[in-house]
Amino acid sequence: MSTFTAHDAADLFRSDPERWLDVGAGEAAYRRVGSGPDVLFVHGWPVSGATFRQLLPSLVDHVTCHVFDFPSAGSSRFDADTPMSISQHIETIRRVVDLLELDSVAVVGHDSGGLMARHAMVGDSRMRSMGLINTEPANPSWRFKSFIQSRAIPGFAAGLGWVAGQPKIRRNKFVLGDAFADSSLLDGEFDEFFLKPLNEDPARCVAALKLLKSLDMADVKALTEIHSRIDVPVRLVWGDQDPFFPVDRAKDMVHEFPNAEIEIIEGAGLFSHEERPEEVAAALLPVLVES
Repeated sequence: MSTFTAHDAADLFRSDPERWLDVGAGEAAYRRVGSGPDVLFVHGWPVSGATFRQLLPSLVDHVTCHVFDFPSAGSSRFDADTPMSISQHIETIRRVVDLLELDSVAVVGHDSGGLMARHAMVGDSRMRSMGLINTEPANPSWRFKSFIQSRAIPGFAAGLGWVAGQPKIRRNKFVLGDAFADSSLLDGEFDEFFLKPLNEDPARCVAALKLLKSLDMADVKALTEIHSRIDVPVRLVWGDQDPFFPVDRAKDMVHEFPNAEIEIIEGAGLFSHEERPEEVAAALLPVLVES
Protein backbone atom coordinates (compact mmCIF):
# COMPACT_ATOMS: atom_id res chain seq x y z
CA MET A 1 0.00 0.00 0.00
CA SER A 2 1.21 3.51 -0.82
CA THR A 3 2.71 5.63 1.93
CA PHE A 4 1.75 8.75 -0.06
CA THR A 5 -1.00 10.34 2.04
CA ALA A 6 -3.62 13.01 1.47
CA HIS A 7 -1.44 15.33 3.57
CA ASP A 8 1.53 14.59 1.30
CA ALA A 9 -0.61 15.32 -1.75
CA ALA A 10 -1.74 18.68 -0.36
CA ASP A 11 1.85 19.59 0.49
CA LEU A 12 2.84 18.78 -3.10
CA PHE A 13 0.78 21.77 -4.19
CA ARG A 14 2.02 24.00 -1.38
CA SER A 15 5.57 23.58 -2.68
CA ASP A 16 7.19 24.80 -5.86
CA PRO A 17 6.43 22.64 -8.89
CA GLU A 18 8.93 20.23 -10.38
CA ARG A 19 9.28 22.71 -13.25
CA TRP A 20 7.44 25.26 -15.32
CA LEU A 21 6.50 24.40 -18.89
CA ASP A 22 6.69 27.15 -21.48
CA VAL A 23 3.43 26.65 -23.34
CA GLY A 24 3.76 29.72 -25.54
CA ALA A 25 1.30 31.77 -23.47
CA GLY A 26 2.67 31.80 -19.96
CA GLU A 27 4.29 28.94 -18.08
CA ALA A 28 2.31 26.00 -16.74
CA ALA A 29 3.40 24.70 -13.33
CA TYR A 30 4.07 20.95 -13.55
CA ARG A 31 4.15 18.22 -10.90
CA ARG A 32 4.58 14.46 -11.20
CA VAL A 33 4.01 11.64 -8.74
CA GLY A 34 3.56 7.87 -8.92
CA SER A 35 4.70 5.14 -11.27
CA GLY A 36 3.14 3.14 -14.07
CA PRO A 37 1.24 4.18 -17.19
CA ASP A 38 1.10 7.92 -17.82
CA VAL A 39 -2.03 9.90 -16.90
CA LEU A 40 -2.48 13.62 -17.54
CA PHE A 41 -4.90 15.54 -15.29
CA VAL A 42 -6.67 18.62 -16.68
CA HIS A 43 -8.34 20.94 -14.18
CA GLY A 44 -11.30 23.22 -14.78
CA TRP A 45 -12.31 26.78 -13.90
CA PRO A 46 -11.53 28.45 -11.51
CA VAL A 47 -9.41 25.87 -9.70
CA SER A 48 -5.93 24.43 -10.38
CA GLY A 49 -4.23 21.06 -10.55
CA ALA A 50 -4.50 20.90 -6.75
CA THR A 51 -8.15 19.88 -7.20
CA PHE A 52 -6.86 16.37 -7.94
CA ARG A 53 -4.80 16.17 -4.74
CA GLN A 54 -7.15 13.79 -2.92
CA LEU A 55 -7.24 11.35 -5.83
CA LEU A 56 -3.47 10.95 -5.92
CA PRO A 57 -2.98 8.67 -2.87
CA SER A 58 -5.28 6.07 -4.46
CA LEU A 59 -3.57 6.30 -7.85
CA VAL A 60 0.19 6.64 -7.33
CA ASP A 61 0.82 2.90 -6.91
CA HIS A 62 -0.80 2.23 -10.28
CA VAL A 63 -0.11 5.14 -12.62
CA THR A 64 2.23 8.08 -13.12
CA CYS A 65 0.20 11.22 -12.44
CA HIS A 66 1.14 14.30 -14.47
CA VAL A 67 -0.59 17.37 -13.03
CA PHE A 68 -0.26 20.91 -14.34
CA ASP A 69 -1.75 24.33 -13.65
CA PHE A 70 -3.02 26.32 -16.62
CA PRO A 71 -1.58 29.82 -16.86
CA SER A 72 -4.11 31.82 -14.78
CA ALA A 73 -4.24 29.28 -11.94
CA GLY A 74 -2.26 27.69 -9.14
CA SER A 75 1.51 28.08 -9.36
CA SER A 76 1.55 29.02 -13.04
CA ARG A 77 3.38 32.06 -14.36
CA PHE A 78 1.63 34.70 -16.45
CA ASP A 79 1.16 38.45 -16.64
CA ALA A 80 -1.45 40.93 -17.81
CA ASP A 81 -0.37 40.47 -21.44
CA THR A 82 -0.54 36.67 -21.46
CA PRO A 83 -3.22 35.43 -23.90
CA MET A 84 -6.00 33.99 -21.76
CA SER A 85 -8.77 32.03 -23.43
CA ILE A 86 -10.37 28.60 -23.72
CA SER A 87 -8.85 28.15 -27.18
CA GLN A 88 -5.41 29.03 -25.81
CA HIS A 89 -5.85 26.54 -22.97
CA ILE A 90 -6.82 23.85 -25.49
CA GLU A 91 -3.53 24.51 -27.26
CA THR A 92 -1.76 24.42 -23.88
CA ILE A 93 -2.94 20.84 -23.32
CA ARG A 94 -1.43 19.77 -26.64
CA ARG A 95 1.75 21.64 -25.84
CA VAL A 96 2.04 19.96 -22.42
CA VAL A 97 1.70 16.51 -24.00
CA ASP A 98 4.41 17.49 -26.50
CA LEU A 99 6.79 18.86 -23.87
CA LEU A 100 6.38 15.84 -21.59
CA GLU A 101 6.87 13.51 -24.59
CA LEU A 102 3.84 11.43 -23.63
CA ASP A 103 3.29 8.95 -26.45
CA SER A 104 0.68 6.83 -24.63
CA VAL A 105 -1.36 8.81 -22.15
CA ALA A 106 -4.73 8.57 -20.44
CA VAL A 107 -6.33 11.99 -19.98
CA VAL A 108 -8.58 12.90 -17.05
CA GLY A 109 -10.56 16.14 -17.22
CA HIS A 110 -12.89 17.74 -14.70
CA ASP A 111 -15.47 20.48 -15.34
CA SER A 112 -14.23 22.81 -18.12
CA GLY A 113 -10.99 20.83 -18.06
CA GLY A 114 -13.01 17.97 -19.53
CA LEU A 115 -14.37 20.28 -22.24
CA MET A 116 -10.89 21.47 -23.17
CA ALA A 117 -9.36 17.99 -22.99
CA ARG A 118 -11.93 16.61 -25.42
CA HIS A 119 -11.27 19.42 -27.90
CA ALA A 120 -7.50 19.09 -27.49
CA MET A 121 -7.10 15.33 -27.73
CA VAL A 122 -9.81 14.16 -30.14
CA GLY A 123 -8.10 12.22 -32.91
CA ASP A 124 -4.71 12.31 -31.17
CA SER A 125 -3.13 8.87 -31.45
CA ARG A 126 -1.20 9.45 -28.21
CA MET A 127 -4.36 9.28 -26.08
CA ARG A 128 -5.06 5.69 -25.04
CA SER A 129 -8.11 6.37 -22.82
CA MET A 130 -10.06 9.17 -21.17
CA GLY A 131 -11.71 9.83 -17.82
CA LEU A 132 -14.31 12.59 -17.51
CA ILE A 133 -15.48 13.85 -14.12
CA ASN A 134 -18.60 16.06 -13.94
CA THR A 135 -18.05 18.02 -17.13
CA GLU A 136 -20.06 19.76 -19.84
CA PRO A 137 -22.54 17.80 -21.94
CA ALA A 138 -23.45 19.21 -25.36
CA ASN A 139 -26.90 20.20 -24.04
CA PRO A 140 -26.08 22.27 -20.93
CA SER A 141 -28.53 22.82 -18.08
CA TRP A 142 -30.28 26.09 -17.33
CA ARG A 143 -28.08 26.42 -14.25
CA PHE A 144 -24.92 26.28 -16.33
CA LYS A 145 -26.27 28.65 -18.97
CA SER A 146 -27.43 31.17 -16.38
CA PHE A 147 -24.02 31.12 -14.73
CA ILE A 148 -22.32 31.74 -18.08
CA GLN A 149 -24.69 34.62 -18.78
CA SER A 150 -23.78 36.24 -15.47
CA ARG A 151 -20.25 36.92 -16.72
CA ALA A 152 -21.58 39.94 -18.62
CA ILE A 153 -22.84 41.64 -15.44
CA PRO A 154 -20.83 44.82 -14.69
CA GLY A 155 -18.56 44.30 -11.72
CA PHE A 156 -18.64 40.52 -12.04
CA ALA A 157 -14.85 40.23 -11.58
CA ALA A 158 -14.83 42.27 -8.38
CA GLY A 159 -17.88 40.40 -7.16
CA LEU A 160 -16.25 37.05 -7.84
CA GLY A 161 -13.21 37.94 -5.77
CA TRP A 162 -15.30 39.38 -2.95
CA VAL A 163 -17.69 36.41 -2.75
CA ALA A 164 -14.71 34.02 -2.70
CA GLY A 165 -13.67 35.63 0.58
CA GLN A 166 -17.11 35.49 2.25
CA PRO A 167 -17.66 32.01 3.75
CA LYS A 168 -21.34 32.52 4.66
CA ILE A 169 -22.31 34.01 1.31
CA ARG A 170 -20.43 31.53 -0.86
CA ARG A 171 -22.26 28.68 0.86
CA ASN A 172 -25.56 29.92 -0.58
CA LYS A 173 -26.76 27.40 -3.13
CA PHE A 174 -27.22 30.15 -5.70
CA VAL A 175 -23.57 31.15 -5.31
CA LEU A 176 -21.17 28.22 -4.77
CA GLY A 177 -22.94 26.23 -2.07
CA ASP A 178 -24.33 23.45 -4.23
CA ALA A 179 -21.05 22.80 -6.05
CA PHE A 180 -20.64 20.29 -3.19
CA ALA A 181 -23.28 18.09 -1.64
CA ASP A 182 -21.62 19.15 1.64
CA SER A 183 -21.13 22.93 1.36
CA SER A 184 -18.73 22.96 4.34
CA LEU A 185 -16.11 21.60 1.93
CA LEU A 186 -15.87 25.10 0.45
CA ASP A 187 -13.75 25.84 3.52
CA GLY A 188 -10.42 24.28 4.47
CA GLU A 189 -8.18 23.21 1.61
CA PHE A 190 -10.66 24.25 -1.09
CA ASP A 191 -10.56 27.76 0.33
CA GLU A 192 -6.77 27.66 0.70
CA PHE A 193 -6.02 26.50 -2.82
CA PHE A 194 -8.76 28.14 -4.89
CA LEU A 195 -10.89 30.76 -3.13
CA LYS A 196 -8.27 32.74 -1.22
CA PRO A 197 -6.20 33.30 -4.39
CA LEU A 198 -9.26 34.75 -6.12
CA ASN A 199 -10.00 36.95 -3.13
CA GLU A 200 -6.44 38.08 -2.39
CA ASP A 201 -4.76 38.24 -5.81
CA PRO A 202 -6.47 40.64 -8.23
CA ALA A 203 -4.34 39.41 -11.15
CA ARG A 204 -5.63 35.86 -10.73
CA CYS A 205 -9.20 37.06 -10.40
CA VAL A 206 -8.90 39.11 -13.61
CA ALA A 207 -7.29 36.14 -15.41
CA ALA A 208 -10.11 33.86 -14.24
CA LEU A 209 -12.71 36.28 -15.57
CA LYS A 210 -10.90 36.58 -18.93
CA LEU A 211 -11.02 32.82 -19.25
CA LEU A 212 -14.71 32.65 -18.34
CA LYS A 213 -15.58 35.40 -20.82
CA SER A 214 -13.77 33.54 -23.59
CA LEU A 215 -16.02 30.49 -23.39
CA ASP A 216 -17.90 30.09 -26.66
CA MET A 217 -21.08 28.07 -26.32
CA ALA A 218 -20.36 26.76 -29.83
CA ASP A 219 -17.50 24.77 -28.26
CA VAL A 220 -20.03 23.13 -25.95
CA LYS A 221 -22.49 22.36 -28.74
CA ALA A 222 -19.66 20.81 -30.79
CA LEU A 223 -19.12 18.11 -28.18
CA THR A 224 -21.64 15.65 -29.64
CA GLU A 225 -19.66 15.46 -32.87
CA ILE A 226 -16.37 15.34 -31.00
CA HIS A 227 -17.61 12.46 -28.86
CA SER A 228 -18.31 10.40 -31.97
CA ARG A 229 -14.61 10.68 -32.88
CA ILE A 230 -13.18 9.73 -29.48
CA ASP A 231 -12.86 6.00 -30.05
CA VAL A 232 -10.62 5.15 -27.08
CA PRO A 233 -12.17 3.72 -23.89
CA VAL A 234 -13.93 6.49 -21.93
CA ARG A 235 -15.12 6.39 -18.33
CA LEU A 236 -17.54 9.07 -17.11
CA VAL A 237 -17.56 9.47 -13.32
CA TRP A 238 -20.40 11.60 -12.01
CA GLY A 239 -21.56 13.00 -8.70
CA ASP A 240 -25.32 12.53 -8.69
CA GLN A 241 -25.98 15.81 -6.83
CA ASP A 242 -24.44 18.08 -9.49
CA PRO A 243 -26.90 20.85 -10.50
CA PHE A 244 -24.57 22.31 -13.13
CA PHE A 245 -24.09 19.12 -15.15
CA PRO A 246 -27.04 16.92 -14.10
CA VAL A 247 -26.44 13.19 -14.01
CA ASP A 248 -29.34 12.49 -16.39
CA ARG A 249 -27.54 14.45 -19.09
CA ALA A 250 -24.37 12.51 -18.39
CA LYS A 251 -26.29 9.26 -18.86
CA ASP A 252 -27.48 10.53 -22.25
CA MET A 253 -23.97 11.67 -23.17
CA VAL A 254 -22.37 8.27 -22.59
CA HIS A 255 -24.12 6.93 -25.68
CA GLU A 256 -22.45 9.55 -27.88
CA PHE A 257 -19.07 7.83 -27.52
CA PRO A 258 -18.17 4.64 -29.41
CA ASN A 259 -16.75 3.03 -26.25
CA ALA A 260 -17.86 4.57 -22.96
CA GLU A 261 -19.27 3.65 -19.56
CA ILE A 262 -20.52 5.73 -16.64
CA GLU A 263 -20.07 5.34 -12.90
CA ILE A 264 -22.39 7.29 -10.60
CA ILE A 265 -21.02 8.57 -7.29
CA GLU A 266 -23.92 8.94 -4.87
CA GLY A 267 -24.07 11.89 -2.52
CA ALA A 268 -21.51 13.99 -4.39
CA GLY A 269 -21.79 17.17 -6.41
CA LEU A 270 -19.77 18.92 -9.11
CA PHE A 271 -16.52 18.24 -7.24
CA SER A 272 -17.20 14.54 -6.76
CA HIS A 273 -13.46 13.79 -6.78
CA GLU A 274 -13.01 16.06 -3.74
CA GLU A 275 -16.03 14.68 -1.86
CA ARG A 276 -15.56 10.97 -2.64
CA PRO A 277 -11.94 10.66 -3.83
CA GLU A 278 -11.50 6.96 -3.13
CA GLU A 279 -14.70 6.05 -4.98
CA VAL A 280 -13.81 8.26 -7.94
CA ALA A 281 -10.28 6.85 -8.10
CA ALA A 282 -11.63 3.29 -8.04
CA ALA A 283 -14.04 4.13 -10.86
CA LEU A 284 -11.28 5.68 -12.97
CA LEU A 285 -8.47 3.18 -12.46
CA PRO A 286 -9.68 0.43 -14.84
CA VAL A 287 -9.69 2.79 -17.80
CA LEU A 288 -6.48 4.60 -16.76
CA VAL A 289 -4.38 1.44 -16.78
CA GLU A 290 -6.04 0.02 -19.89
CA SER A 291 -3.72 -0.12 -22.90
